[in-house]
Amino acid sequence: MDLIKMGEFLKSLRKEKGLTQEQLAEHFSVANRTVSRWETGKNMPDVDILIGLADFYGVDVREIIEGERQYKFCEYEEKDALKRVAEYAREENTQSRKKRRVGFKIFSSVSIALSVSVFSLMRRLTGDPNVVMLTNVLVIFLLSILNVAVLVLHEFLSDDRK
Repeated sequence: MDLIKMGEFLKSLRKEKGLTQEQLAEHFSVANRTVSRWETGKNMPDVDILIGLADFYGVDVREIIEGERQYKFCEYEEKDALKRVAEYAREENTQSRKKRRVGFKIFSSVSIALSVSVFSLMRRLTGDPNVVMLTNVLVIFLLSILNVAVLVLHEFLSDDRK
């Protein structure tokens, strides 16, 4: 799938309608920058928006994916186009999972750094060994709860769940 070709086709369709990127973004309730990314081939629209774009422009979804107008589709081309739609959905799904993984890694790193900071601060504020021990137990308990929450959230948002 050639995202740049698809983006150029989307841009030409928008211009045929006499719309700006801002107007199109407003129509589909997305950011202006999102439309720009579609048109430069840096990103692709979600499947539901792709279908909406096809309806809006009066073209077939296959034409958007191919990046050009198709006037005749034979049975072979239809099967090929369906395979490309499936490939498109897989790519979209993969990108979504990658973004979530990055988010979870950032969240986990921040939570660990925050816990270590709280632990260090409590240790400096108190000199009493009993308070230091209680603080250690409390921080470990909070870290455990936080890690379980992250794992549950990850499982809940996972695309692999059916």
